[in-house]
Amino acid sequence: MNADAATARRRRALAAAFLVAFALSQALLWYAYYGSGAKALIGDEQTYQRTALSILAGGAWMPGTIWPPLQPLLLAALYAAFGIHLLAAQIAQTLMFVACGALVRDLWRRLGGSVAAANAAAALFLLDPGIAAYAHWLWPEVPHLFLLLAAFALLSRARAFAAGACVGLALLAKSLLSLFWPVLALLLVPRVRPLAGAGRVAAFALGIGLVTAPALVHGWREYGTPMIADSSIYNLWVGLGDRWRSDYVDDMGGRTLPEFLASAATPQQRNAIYLDKVRASVAERGILDVAIAQLGRQYFRLFSAKTPLVSQLPGPACAGHLSVYATSPALTRTLTWANDAFHALILAAAAFGIAAWRRRPDRLMLVLALFAGYQLALFALIHVKARFLLPLLPLLCGFAGSFLVALRRRREDGAIALTPPRLAVGAAFAALLLFLAFAGPVLDRLCAG
Repeated sequence: MNADAATARRRRALAAAFLVAFALSQALLWYAYYGSGAKALIGDEQTYQRTALSILAGGAWMPGTIWPPLQPLLLAALYAAFGIHLLAAQIAQTLMFVACGALVRDLWRRLGGSVAAANAAAALFLLDPGIAAYAHWLWPEVPHLFLLLAAFALLSRARAFAAGACVGLALLAKSLLSLFWPVLALLLVPRVRPLAGAGRVAAFALGIGLVTAPALVHGWREYGTPMIADSSIYNLWVGLGDRWRSDYVDDMGGRTLPEFLASAATPQQRNAIYLDKVRASVAERGILDVAIAQLGRQYFRLFSAKTPLVSQLPGPACAGHLSVYATSPALTRTLTWANDAFHALILAAAAFGIAAWRRRPDRLMLVLALFAGYQLALFALIHVKARFLLPLLPLLCGFAGSFLVALRRRREDGAIALTPPRLAVGAAFAALLLFLAFAGPVLDRLCAG
């Protein structure tokens, strides 16, 4: 057998192994959700479902200012087309999730990863049950991530208007891009003769504007300012009051919201009241004390291995388990073990991949680095849940895939340098991320008495 035939046979075997593993992972997740009765909706899932049903009944398409409108509109459209069945939304989001895997592969190829590294990145993303389970829930995480990755793919191909439309829809799904989206326009500006990119930037802005215009006009008419949704001050206030390094432990988010909404008639007034509370709290405690407390808590919550999947599996409430899945002890252990194993593998391998990355960053990588920095800076302040890590996972999977491929081949490639100094830095970084992922409940002494 010649070398080419052996390589082709090995690729087919890897593809078959991936398909079997993916099918098994999906089967376990679907059985976990429906095997003993459908999982109960929690938190914002309930709000999105109620709003979607209200829209179908002729209610307002933007009934408030806390939640952006895309997710209930998407649910209402699916229910109108296929009947009011949660399964319709789950299948649609599963297709988006698979598309996200393909976009992760495309993104990593454009960033200079090898074909094998891009395949490994997509496989890590698609096989991790803690990521795959998002497709079954009514949070807007999967649609938002799909739109964000699609925007990066279109920006890389200079499809300015379509990229702008995707960014506009992403803004209608979640508010986290509100301050960052102008940075994305840098990908449309040529290095030579930057003014030549003015048309592309204008088309990009037009795409965003046309998609978000109905929501902005609604905000102007209702509240006197063009806005989609604004929960920033509320999340800042709740974030400053977080006590634990794990989410869903004595969580104050849902408890605080009614008080926030009742504090004034308009979003501007509510934000002003709670911004004064934030300032008073910081003045009383001191900036240094607040900064230390936030840094010592919020990144544990963000990188926690107790993902939303594990949080919803059966377990003690004192450790932040909601027990809304009715899984058997054996299935609960299997899903928890797989979640923890993939979470640890992605974080550790990504840490080594970042440290060992030697390819000179291009503009796309710089924008992604700015995006990661923006997210991490934001999460040092606001109320953080583990699901907020999802937008960063494609990048982490990419670095992890490149490192694992280089490690398997036991040699350097165009992107990864396996030198002792880089590996030492990677080991320290990996230890930090794994500490953040697993040490929170131990430091908090959850369920200790």
